[in-house]
Amino acid sequence: MRRDRRETEFTEFFGASAPGLRRTAYLVVRDWHLAEDLTQQAMAKLYAAWGRTRPATRLPYARRIVVNECLSHLRRHRPETPTEVLPDRPGRDPEPVLDLGAALALLPPQQRAIVALRFLDDLPVAEVAHLLGIADGTVKSQTSRALTTLRRHLPSLAPALSGLTTEDPR
Repeated sequence: MRRDRRETEFTEFFGASAPGLRRTAYLVVRDWHLAEDLTQQAMAKLYAAWGRTRPATRLPYARRIVVNECLSHLRRHRPETPTEVLPDRPGRDPEPVLDLGAALALLPPQQRAIVALRFLDDLPVAEVAHLLGIADGTVKSQTSRALTTLRRHLPSLAPALSGLTTEDPR
């Protein structure tokens, strides 16, 4: 009976949280299929530890596992960067298009993870620091550096990014 309850709880948790965790993983690794694989690996680890977790801490724990899986994967495998623009292409250049994925690719993996957790998942600095196992000040400084990089490389996005701060309103 206990195993049935455990599987039901995990299935409900997975259904509710997997899309958000996969989205976070995508922002870190920039590949939907890889994000799906890493999210599933993280969920397998969570399932193994399910009996030792508390309901209130399961989502933050799952986020931490997903981000750690992504960062570990990126450390082991250097990501390939495909390009749509071929060299020596005849004709006129197309109008520049804002590519947020390309912009995030400019950031190192940890900064991408911090930006994803802070601005996509809307987590406070303290929670991001706890999830990544780093100091609050590191989250703030890395967020500031990431936003500076994005502003420098995306002048058309700079007005939108100027509203983002490293200050924690909560």
